[in-house]
Amino acid sequence: MSLGTVAVIGGGIIGCLVARRIVHEHPASTVLLLDRDQVGCGASRRSAGLHFPRGTTERVRLMSEYSQEFYEKLRAERPAVPIHPVGMSLVSRADHDELARIYARPVRRDDAPAALDACGAEVRVPPSTSVWDVPGAQYADVQRLVQALVSELRPRVDVREGVRVTALEPDEGGVRLGLGTGERLAVDRVVLAPGPWLGEPAWAERVAPLGARVKRIVALHIEHPADEKDRAVVLHDEDAFLLPLAYRGHWLFSYTCQDWDVDPDRVGVGLAAHDVEQARACLGRYAPSLASRCTTGRVFCDAYSTSRQPLLRQLDPDGRVVFAGAANGSGYRLAPAIAAEAVQLIDQSVKGSLR
Repeated sequence: MSLGTVAVIGGGIIGCLVARRIVHEHPASTVLLLDRDQVGCGASRRSAGLHFPRGTTERVRLMSEYSQEFYEKLRAERPAVPIHPVGMSLVSRADHDELARIYARPVRRDDAPAALDACGAEVRVPPSTSVWDVPGAQYADVQRLVQALVSELRPRVDVREGVRVTALEPDEGGVRLGLGTGERLAVDRVVLAPGPWLGEPAWAERVAPLGARVKRIVALHIEHPADEKDRAVVLHDEDAFLLPLAYRGHWLFSYTCQDWDVDPDRVGVGLAAHDVEQARACLGRYAPSLASRCTTGRVFCDAYSTSRQPLLRQLDPDGRVVFAGAANGSGYRLAPAIAAEAVQLIDQSVKGSLR
């Protein structure tokens, strides 16, 4: 069944996979992929790209498992994609039952080492804390992955880069789009995957009732060689992790920043002093010698929902505009599942209009 002409707004990992799924499941449809920049140049470009099957709710765990299977299949079919398996050690005070409710795959307690090795330094295991092995972890160069997937889509998808959407007007007959180039488009349906750009004038009023907010995300770089044998270290109780980025040749430390309601057009201008201070304070509790080496990094933001679960919602009475996002900093990890749900929502609206 054709979905008609579908415009996917947002060329990050979520929008890319939405377009890909429409093409694969509904090949008679016409698909446009629009992005205000080059594809993969928003949150996807700054993403640490870490994936491991977990979720604090049953829905997110199932989404994570779905995405795990998707990426495993993609890597088996296309070994050259920039997805890299990585061993993972998890440090936490939680017991097995608590962790089993969060992590989709079984976790195994190691032989309780007093310290782990990361970046050529010791990461302390505090008293009353255990170390667990988490299978199934991987990380990606998300920007390159998006670009690789979109390059395959171009023969079947009208990719519009550097094109801002300035108006989005659904009605009973379809959706009218205004573009920054001055062009006007008439499409049947829209999937809105804007990443952190919730406040764009074209859709801010429709998105506002979702209650999503934009939070700053910070990761520090540690200039120490990383290779495929290195293991990631997740500080579960801190919601932080150390990740060996072998393809870049250094390590990354991500911690939870609590700066809210930031502007995605201004937030990515560089690290602030308090970013470095907060990261060092967190890492210093486990690896003091590494904390002082956190001097560079990356800054951006993402949209977060009040439930901390991705939002997939129809934004108009006829279901012609579907919002897909607010992935809470887990866009790469959950993108395949988000794309599947988004296309399912479009499909439901098409079937409803045929009754």
